[in-house]
Amino acid sequence: MGSDSHEVPNQLAHVFMISFPSQGHINPLLRLGKRIASKGLLVTFSTTENCGQAIRTSNDAVSDRPVPVGDGFIRFEFFDDEWPDGDPRRHDLDQYLPQLELVGRRRVPQILDRLAREGRPVSCLVNNPFIPWVSDLAEELGLPSAMLWVQSCACFLAYYCYHHQLVPFPSENAPYIDVQIPSLPLLKWDEIPTFLYPTTPYPFLRRAILGQYANLRKPFCILADTFSELEAETVAYTNALFPIKPVGPLFKDPKLRPGSVQVRADPMRADQECLRWLDGRPDGSVVYISFGTVVPQFMKQEQIDEIAAGVAAAGVSFLWVMKPLPADTGLPQHKLPDGFLEKAGDNGKVVQFSPQEQVLAHPAIACFVTHCGWNSTMEALTSGVPVVAFPMWGDQVTDAKFLCDVFGVGIQLSRGEQEKRTIPSDEVEKCLREATTGPRAAQMKKNALKWKAAAERAIADGGSSDQNIQDFVDEVRRRSKIVLANGNGNANGNAKYNGNIIGEAIANGH
Repeated sequence: MGSDSHEVPNQLAHVFMISFPSQGHINPLLRLGKRIASKGLLVTFSTTENCGQAIRTSNDAVSDRPVPVGDGFIRFEFFDDEWPDGDPRRHDLDQYLPQLELVGRRRVPQILDRLAREGRPVSCLVNNPFIPWVSDLAEELGLPSAMLWVQSCACFLAYYCYHHQLVPFPSENAPYIDVQIPSLPLLKWDEIPTFLYPTTPYPFLRRAILGQYANLRKPFCILADTFSELEAETVAYTNALFPIKPVGPLFKDPKLRPGSVQVRADPMRADQECLRWLDGRPDGSVVYISFGTVVPQFMKQEQIDEIAAGVAAAGVSFLWVMKPLPADTGLPQHKLPDGFLEKAGDNGKVVQFSPQEQVLAHPAIACFVTHCGWNSTMEALTSGVPVVAFPMWGDQVTDAKFLCDVFGVGIQLSRGEQEKRTIPSDEVEKCLREATTGPRAAQMKKNALKWKAAAERAIADGGSSDQNIQDFVDEVRRRSKIVLANGNGNANGNAKYNGNIIGEAIANGH
């Protein structure tokens, strides 16, 4: 590691964050890292080296040297998952999660030991879902830990009720029952997170998510990327079962002091030209289309063709993100129909990757055609942008339900993979027209602006989310003093901590 690019006070409490290597997990955890760093902590963000390669390429501020964020600092440490680049086993969580745990349990303590010897002892670990072993590791090392839940509080509660069998869910014997979870609207069988459905083709994702619930009492704090005003009744009910602290929307950058660096973890450089293109469009005239990182891998070319035909028929201006599919999937790249872009002319633009937060904040955007992942859901809601809901699976179908029926900002175009059909162009056209013009569009915009204002109050100084983050930071500092006083995290201190590292190093031939 090179010398620090900025002087970091030794007394700063040091939080080590470990993210599951997926963009939908990395983004909110890094956003949390920036928020708590801005309040005067040193944060080290870690994930696998294969993700780190792309992250470093897209952002020059990503470094192992601390860079200033608000009143604190953030730095990066990546560890090798010990599989070669392009290994297709990474797409099989039943194979990859055990490998990640095997490597992480060995590599992370080695990193922590080195940081302690360098005078930067870590006093708290934070993880996101899919890697509950971080809570085990923290307990073994005598360190406090916390977990960031990266979906809605409603979905957290749904998984909690499923795990503890508190209410009936669809089963093989009763596959089409409605689900009534306290504090939530009645959910039809195809509105629950699809990984809980008895015939889900992705049972490994259910196992991955529920793994954290078996470990839920080990972290001292569960944080959630939502805000109390958005899910007030559900947050209150969940807190009666298990404490959870809403700290979102995390994508809203903290107030940064002069000299702070904008640190991001995008997998590729965003196309800034699309912002200049939007500058030339009238307010409220452009449909923004993006289906995230993973969902496009499961969309058929036929569905892309139908969406394009619907966009053309609606006659709307559009900005469409078509991110290249990963080469190691072996899937053919999607393409737009012949003549589609030529016909659109300057009324349409296609990019591989967009600065989505800036796009959604642009006044030219009329609505967002989205897969309803929670990151995109929060970004749309708290940017005041109505949505056309096109979920695929998992929590997306539940998010779509809330966007359309509870938050009042969306029109449902698809009900997810359970529909088992290609959505035709005439339905796409109808939804786009309804979302961009007329009384329903106006009401959705009004509702969206209401949630935007509520989100801004939540993250403002002293707001509900800001206070929860401050409480978390204060607790980390308090526990940090205890950890350091007991010698934990000190290379010459706690025998349990050091014995674990040295024992694992010897066992693995280091």
